[in-house]
Amino acid sequence: MYTAKGRLERAALIERYLPMVRRQALSLSVRLPPSVELEDLIQSGMIGLLDALERFDPSQGTSFPTYASQRVHGAMVDELRSRDWLPRSVRRGYREVERAMRELEQRHGRAASEREIAEYLDMSLEAYRQLIGEVNDGLFSTFTESGEDDQPASRVDEELAPFVAPDQACLDAEQRKRLLDAIEMLPERERMLLALYYQEQLNLKEVGAVLGVTESRVSQLHSQAVARLRVKLRW
Repeated sequence: MYTAKGRLERAALIERYLPMVRRQALSLSVRLPPSVELEDLIQSGMIGLLDALERFDPSQGTSFPTYASQRVHGAMVDELRSRDWLPRSVRRGYREVERAMRELEQRHGRAASEREIAEYLDMSLEAYRQLIGEVNDGLFSTFTESGEDDQPASRVDEELAPFVAPDQACLDAEQRKRLLDAIEMLPERERMLLALYYQEQLNLKEVGAVLGVTESRVSQLHSQAVARLRVKLRW
């Protein structure tokens, strides 16, 4: 039971962290199809925030803003994955693209061109680009996730560790280095796209204006760059 003061504090916390929920929803929405409403993401995030208020234990050594941020993000991603809007045929096609990239790069010792990948898959260049574009519509997972059809929703751990163990810190540092090395090996235009989108935080239309291509072409190149990174990070 909450006291009157407790209820007031709870309401104040919700109001205080609502901007954080909106920021996370906006950040995620730019990578999603127009059919995903921003308000739906915010509503899911609010459920995550309420869950954080119920479950937070200060004795675990984690700050509430950090805990709440992870709960909010996890709730949004769970909601998105529950919709499963990416057809399995597209998922299978994407895995075939990754396999083609991996085998062609091993064969030639460099990143494969779009035309080479399309020919390897016995597809027209137009069909290949269409597949890549369809994947980008549902692409919100991180570079290191497996992408399997039956992949479970990404949930935040029930209890957050109060500190990061040294061996885990080393592992994280190694993974970051591998990611940076993989980005350096991308074709120049794809490296620039990732920098503009993730570092400069331009939207797809703005990235297209810088690169001199259409927004749909940016979407295709984004999926292609992510596929290359996923291949390299699995080696």
